[in-house]
Amino acid sequence: MDVKIPSVGESVTEVTITQWLKSDGSAVKMDEPICEVESDKATVELPSPVSGVLKILTKAGETIKIGTVVASVAEGAVATNSAPATASAPKTAESVSTLIPPSTSAVAGFPSPAASKILSEKNIPPTNVVGSGVGGRITKSDAMSATANSASHAGTLELVKPSSIASNQSALFGEVTSPVRREKMSALRKTIAKKLVAAKNTTAMLTTFNEVDMQPVMELRKKYKDAFKEKYGINLGFMSFFTKACCLALKQFPSVNAQIDEQDVLFFESCHVGIAVSTPKGLVVPVVRHADKMSVAQIEQGIINLAGKARDGKLTIDEMQGGTFTITNGGVFGSMLSTPIINTPQSAILGMHNIVERPVAINGQVVIRPIMYVALSYDHRIIDGRESVSFLKAVKQFIEDPARMLLDM
Repeated sequence: MDVKIPSVGESVTEVTITQWLKSDGSAVKMDEPICEVESDKATVELPSPVSGVLKILTKAGETIKIGTVVASVAEGAVATNSAPATASAPKTAESVSTLIPPSTSAVAGFPSPAASKILSEKNIPPTNVVGSGVGGRITKSDAMSATANSASHAGTLELVKPSSIASNQSALFGEVTSPVRREKMSALRKTIAKKLVAAKNTTAMLTTFNEVDMQPVMELRKKYKDAFKEKYGINLGFMSFFTKACCLALKQFPSVNAQIDEQDVLFFESCHVGIAVSTPKGLVVPVVRHADKMSVAQIEQGIINLAGKARDGKLTIDEMQGGTFTITNGGVFGSMLSTPIINTPQSAILGMHNIVERPVAINGQVVIRPIMYVALSYDHRIIDGRESVSFLKAVKQFIEDPARMLLDM
């Protein structure tokens, strides 16, 4: 039976095979993932249509049109000990590690699926990385810390002499021999680039700022963090509080939750909040749907689930579509202040930043408080300055008095 590239989303015409999870000639089961394909929106696994022996017809790294036959599965055939289709293809035992117990899939020197992706992007062979996982397995953190300099294969770096500057510099400093590594831009990175440029060029973007005293929320978290984790099995983070605060503020200022559709403005009754997540392949924005109808605990669970799927490359197209407002947190990387770019076709995005103890005046006294700067970038075509400033002020008030959020006041 032929294995074809299925449609993975509206307007998607081609995908890239990032890696084969099974080797050529190996036995596969029905619905078992055999390869990963990446579109300009997400990375998805392609399952086997039947049980049998796999015949690989295309190489990893190739860009394929939707509907193209990339492999076939022979039902009832006997598997052979064929070599993998590509040098970078992971061994069968570990490629389905998410489907079988770790005790049987942790093979020394083999990367996990997430680690295999990262090593493939870096052009580093798994044989050049020492695994720290169970039984010597190469973990995601091992792959992220691996560098091209540790690879022994000459093909991992492309040496390029910058000819335009070599003649001038060599006269002064000698021959220019600095190595340059060239990588093909991924479909996801191309889409991110196009979307960000389009947002800057097609919206009347403006940013307003405010500061938030985080002490009330930090005290609330400290008081209930143990009980919260015991009940829900997860830690209580700041993102869920900001998501809840934004939902309440969006109800007060519906234009911030609106979008332009040609000559019309669409006002959404529900708040579908996108949460920007940094992954090894780039920034993705999964959506917490109907966040306005969720409790803080439900929002936290939704964020953790989507963020985990994003970092593992398991997000579906549906989980990244339909957002009406976005929150991004540069504070986790140490950012003090920024002007986030609108996630079009949405009309506004909230930027969170790091928390720093600062001297502030309260009731005529200078005190030290944990302060976060927040930023709201918005499309001035449909959001006026009064609404944007008032929205951000409302978010500030909810965070500084979190009891109001819990009571929806």
